[in-house]
Amino acid sequence: MLSPLDHFTVSEDWGKNMSSDEDVAAASRHTLFIGKKENIIQSRRVVKSVGERDVLVIYHQGDFYAIDVRCYHSGGPLQEGDIEDFDGRTCIVCPWHKYKITLAEGEGLYQAVDPSVKPLKPTWCSKGIKQRVHTVTVSNEDVFLTLNDSPGPIDSDYYQTEKYRNTFLKEGQKKTK
Repeated sequence: MLSPLDHFTVSEDWGKNMSSDEDVAAASRHTLFIGKKENIIQSRRVVKSVGERDVLVIYHQGDFYAIDVRCYHSGGPLQEGDIEDFDGRTCIVCPWHKYKITLAEGEGLYQAVDPSVKPLKPTWCSKGIKQRVHTVTVSNEDVFLTLNDSPGPIDSDYYQTEKYRNTFLKEGQKKTK
């Protein structure tokens, strides 16, 4: 049985809109079994260590998502964050500093105001991709994860280094004692 703090991003539609080149590239990446669909749905959130990454898998309103577990800003524990909708985009809100991260793309969102427009009207804007998202697939009631191995750094990669993973692991063990 998975604990309630386990999270992953999964989409049963994965691959439906891929071209044949994308299919070949996706199939060549290493895909790992995460758990049974029913268990992940029941848990809603699951944290898994996959290779050298700690990944949060989330089941929310019929969709699965997978993102790096620590917030790109300061390493906050996203498994403890609320899920909210901002301007039609499903986001997780970091519990430490309230940063908003889209679950599907990993974009950081913020509200901007144009001071020259009266009355002031805040609008949601993107900071760009800040959080690494991963691909989840479902096959025969089993859930699989393919890590995002796109080249170039993404801000959340900083908290996946051995130094920070060990720091967070030690802090987590202290809390459970």
